[in-house]
Amino acid sequence: MAFSSDVLTLDRDGAVATLWLDRPEARNALGPDFWADLPRAMEVLADEDGVRAVVVAARGPAFTVGLDLKAMGPMLLQGGGGSDAQRHRRLYAEVKRMQAAITSVAACPKPVLAAVHGYCLGGGLDLITACDLRLAAEDAVFSVRETKMAMVADLGTLQRLPSILPAGHVAELVFTGKDIDARRAHRIGLVNDVYADAGAVHAAAQTLAAEIAANAPLAVQGAKAVLRAGRDLSEAQALDYVALWNAAFLRSGDLQEALTAFMEKRAPAFTGT
Repeated sequence: MAFSSDVLTLDRDGAVATLWLDRPEARNALGPDFWADLPRAMEVLADEDGVRAVVVAARGPAFTVGLDLKAMGPMLLQGGGGSDAQRHRRLYAEVKRMQAAITSVAACPKPVLAAVHGYCLGGGLDLITACDLRLAAEDAVFSVRETKMAMVADLGTLQRLPSILPAGHVAELVFTGKDIDARRAHRIGLVNDVYADAGAVHAAAQTLAAEIAANAPLAVQGAKAVLRAGRDLSEAQALDYVALWNAAFLRSGDLQEALTAFMEKRAPAFTGT
C-alpha cells in the first residue's frame, strides 16, 4: 500500500521499516498533518506482511518539540464558533482523534521501537510511550511539557507511563513538567539504552529491530498481543489467554522450520506461516 505525507517518511530495509518524523525545519512540531498521517502510516505498516519490526525516528536536530502550538493553539483556546456546548464537543472530538493517532502506534501488531535524539517533549512522550522499546542519544531531553503549559497531558502519557515507570517517577515528571536527560531516563527505565549521538541511536535501533525481525513473526506478534492483553487480566486469566493463543497458533510452519533448523544445526528461515 502506497504512503505519502508532507511530514512523515517511510523507509524499508528488509523486514525493518523506519517511520521518520520529517519536518526538521520545525523541529518536528506535531501539527495537523502529523495527526492525520500517523494512523495512515501505521495502517500501512500493520498490513505489510514483509514488515516485522518498526523504528520511529526523526530527521533534523530534534525528535519532536511536541504539539505545534502555532497551528493548533487557536483550536485549543477558541474551539471555533457556536455555543459553549458546541465548542466543547468539537474540542472533545479533536482530542479523541489525536488520541486515536497515538493509539495506532500502540495497536500496531508489530514491535515498534523509538529512537530518540534531541528534544522529546509533550506529544513526543505520548508517542514514545506508545512504542514497545525506547532508545536514546546522549543529547535526548524528555519532558511531560503539558504541565508547564497549563494543560493536563491527554494523549496517552498519563495512561501508559505508569506501566513503564514506578509511580514516584511518574508523579515527579508529570507534576513538575521538568526536563530530564537521557542518562536519567535510562536510570529510571524510560529508555532501554543510551548512545553517543543521533547516528548511533538510529543504527542501534536498526540493529535491535533486525534482531527482532529475524524471529518468527507469528511468535513475536503473538508475544506482543499476549503482553498487551495481560495488562488487563488476572494472572489466571492471562495464563488461560496464552494457552488459548498457542492452541490456535502454535502449530505453524515456522515452528516446524525452527525444529528442523535445530536438528540440522543451521539458522532458521521463518516465513510467517
